[in-house]
Amino acid sequence: MSDNTSASNSDAAKGGSLAKTYQPADIEQPRYQEWESKGYFAPRGDGDPFCVMIPPPNVTGYLHMGHGFQESIMDCLIRYHRMKGDQTLWQVGTDHAGIATQMVVERLLGAEGKTRHDLGREKFIEKVWEWKEHSGGQITRQLRRLGASPDWSTERFTMDEGFYEAVQEVFIRLYEDDLIYRGKRLVNWDPALKTAVSDLEVISEEEDGKLWHLRYPLSEADGGPERYLIVATTRPETMLGDTAVAVNPNDERYQDLIGKTITLPMVGREIPIIADDYVDPEFGTGCVKITPAHDFNDYEMGQRHSLPMINIFDDTAHLNDQVPEKYQSMERFAARKQLVEDFEAAGLLEKIEPHKLKVPRGDRSGVVIEPYLTDQWYVRTQPLADEAIKTVEGGDIQFVPKQYENMYFSWMRDIQDWCISRQLWWGHRIPAWYDADGKVYVGKSEADVRAKHNLGGDITLSQDEDVLDTWFSSGLWTFGTLGWPEETERLKTFHPTSVLVTGFDIIFFWVARMIMLTLYFRKEVPFKTVYVHGLVRDSHGQKMSKSKGNVLDPIDLIDGIELPPLLEKRTAGMMQPQLKAKIEKQTKAEFEDGIAAYGTDALRFTYYSLASTGRDINFDVGRIEGFRNFCNKIWNAANYVLMNCEGKPCGENGESEYQLTLADRWIIARLQQTEAAVIEGIETYRFDLASQALYSFVWQEYCSWYLELCKPVLNSDDYSAEQKLGTRRTLVRVLETVLRLAHPFLPYVTEEIWQRVAPLAGASGETIMYAPYPQADASKADEQAIADIEWLKEVITTIRNIRGSMNISPATKLPVLCKGESTDDQQRLSANSQFLIKLANLESVTWLSAGDEIPPCATGLAGDMEILVPMAGLIDVTAEMARLDKEIGKLNNEIKRLSGKLGNDKFVANAPEAVVAKEREKLADYQTSLAKLNDQKAKISSLA
Repeated sequence: MSDNTSASNSDAAKGGSLAKTYQPADIEQPRYQEWESKGYFAPRGDGDPFCVMIPPPNVTGYLHMGHGFQESIMDCLIRYHRMKGDQTLWQVGTDHAGIATQMVVERLLGAEGKTRHDLGREKFIEKVWEWKEHSGGQITRQLRRLGASPDWSTERFTMDEGFYEAVQEVFIRLYEDDLIYRGKRLVNWDPALKTAVSDLEVISEEEDGKLWHLRYPLSEADGGPERYLIVATTRPETMLGDTAVAVNPNDERYQDLIGKTITLPMVGREIPIIADDYVDPEFGTGCVKITPAHDFNDYEMGQRHSLPMINIFDDTAHLNDQVPEKYQSMERFAARKQLVEDFEAAGLLEKIEPHKLKVPRGDRSGVVIEPYLTDQWYVRTQPLADEAIKTVEGGDIQFVPKQYENMYFSWMRDIQDWCISRQLWWGHRIPAWYDADGKVYVGKSEADVRAKHNLGGDITLSQDEDVLDTWFSSGLWTFGTLGWPEETERLKTFHPTSVLVTGFDIIFFWVARMIMLTLYFRKEVPFKTVYVHGLVRDSHGQKMSKSKGNVLDPIDLIDGIELPPLLEKRTAGMMQPQLKAKIEKQTKAEFEDGIAAYGTDALRFTYYSLASTGRDINFDVGRIEGFRNFCNKIWNAANYVLMNCEGKPCGENGESEYQLTLADRWIIARLQQTEAAVIEGIETYRFDLASQALYSFVWQEYCSWYLELCKPVLNSDDYSAEQKLGTRRTLVRVLETVLRLAHPFLPYVTEEIWQRVAPLAGASGETIMYAPYPQADASKADEQAIADIEWLKEVITTIRNIRGSMNISPATKLPVLCKGESTDDQQRLSANSQFLIKLANLESVTWLSAGDEIPPCATGLAGDMEILVPMAGLIDVTAEMARLDKEIGKLNNEIKRLSGKLGNDKFVANAPEAVVAKEREKLADYQTSLAKLNDQKAKISSLA
């Protein structure tokens, strides 16, 4: 339990009282502004480097609950290591978010009646930069509200000049090493945005659809048109691009047809019947139409069988000139309708069945994604993935929890080449140029290309119009932000980074790509540990989404929000009246008066309490209220300590003339155990266990017991001046240590109190965040003191339970008799009788000898010791029985009413889930109370 911090500061030296009540809004923003203005977040000292990279949030974004959880975890780690004396760097920055940002600016232009094409590429990019400068910092402002302590002075952006150089360097070197190439392959295509998108930007959800069964006649030479195959498809429009029909080679029904051809209806083109093990003979008719240019599985089969690939769509998903003239220029779903009609008219429509299917939609545009054959740039990933797999297998990178390694290996061992080009204007433009013959040249600039390839001025070059996938640039995040390709001191000091905190959903899209690219360019890992957390869900375990109306804004939980603006936020932009009404009803049921202001510390502590390894987090607003009370408990305890210790000697000057009571020794010993538990929790990423250890010690031991155990010492003449000094010294030193222990979790309330308490504890310093983190001291372990106080607590609790069960006022002084076989119990009773009399408000406490007469008593057990409270004169048995009967009657009536309500199927089906859950909770509480009252009645009846 270290008492030393850094050089003093006038605020800390002054100490001073706290405000009477804890008001987070009064302390949080002023404290943060002080921290940032004084540069407290920058790396300092010469300790071991500890570096965390923020997963760069989109510059267009806003703070959601997942961000809040993730950033709170990172800040806890950084503050902990900063206090340990490590050189800490939390590198902050934002991602340019190609599609998202371009859409935002295009919408702004659309409001003016313009498109990006009206401006042209250069002017449009200027507009995006202008928007970024004025509106793009919202998420970093919100991060500050969370108390995040990154080094803001080195904030990076994936489109800033230095990062652009890193991106160019990586692209050019991969191209020169034959790891980047341009090729025609199938991609996820967004017809609304007219660009390829990554798998992560595609949301596939089950929808109601149809399964069309179509007849494909055999070619005339093979027995058609009387003979035909029936194929089932969910996308009839793509049949215009079919280049084969496939069956399973072991399917006896079609053995004689393999190698023959069918005549493709509406088109007249002959296509082969092929055999492939991929076809499931049990599904449908066992015949599958193959469209290699418009289905990812068909593409693979097309590659195996060297089938032609016919692209029937343009970039807006309208049919092109590769289809019969009748269908050309038709939108894909209009073409579907027309083709189904034409099949029916031709007698080739076998049947239509309802069918559930996964429909891929763009997460930005909401339109159905089209597998589309187009020229794109690709990274050959297999050589990079092989090294990345070995690195994790060898233990150079640890996943926490370890089971996420399996997810990583599964993706990496089945990796496909990575499409890195996007048909956008905003982003890192691909550094490639083409001559009139289409020959490609890669370099940093046109001048660089001309010089490198000795191209004269008479050769016209045009730069590739595409930009790079956002994941390509963010894949360089750990080293690109530290100055690479220059070998900067910052890069040498902080790379490899220490830990990456991320969600499991981007292990492949971001984590794996960082590992591959960093190994290739740095010959070292990007980070030593990957801590993978779950998703933040609502209290019922449902994913938070606007359509469900269950989204929570962390800033609303910090500042509070009244019901009308909360309803407006949750239903903004909703076009469906029924959905809007449903969400309003749910919100009113859950938040009758809106959301209270809980403050940042309470929100953060709620996150930590839920942070068990890797599991999804069900966030219940009720818990944050409990942790707001926890912050208030610390505040009130600090005021109590200051009231009893300010202006009095507390051992702050190193005085040694003090004595520690049993309670002092106990709380110091328990503090050592708590320090060890909190540190173990942080270092093993069990923030739930660390926060629970801290909460239990502060609330249940320091506040509920130790502060009470102090009162007899401080307020009674039965204790010496040396004992009083020892208790005051312990009061302030334990509190000061607890504040340091809690600081990574509760940065604001701990800083505010520490500035007042530190001088009394003999500590000094500018800020708590530079004070040393507590370490358990084995010399302060005291198992005997712990055992003695646990005994005392059990006795006091037993007496209090007797009071409660007998309805005896806490103000009534009780005579207590104790009986048992243990000499330890008798000795402890004798040694701690003053504590017992004061804390349990006793008239007397007496050890019974064998043969002593025992009057009618209410009894309880503390271990093996029997505790007896004589009832004579304490209660009126008749009146108490009447009171209990009345309360039992009330409870029975409420239980009957609620049971009837919850037994009504109509109520359960129509009422909001939150309302039904609340009623069930009430019923359970009433039933528990009834059981207790019946037990109490039985006990009192026995005394009559």
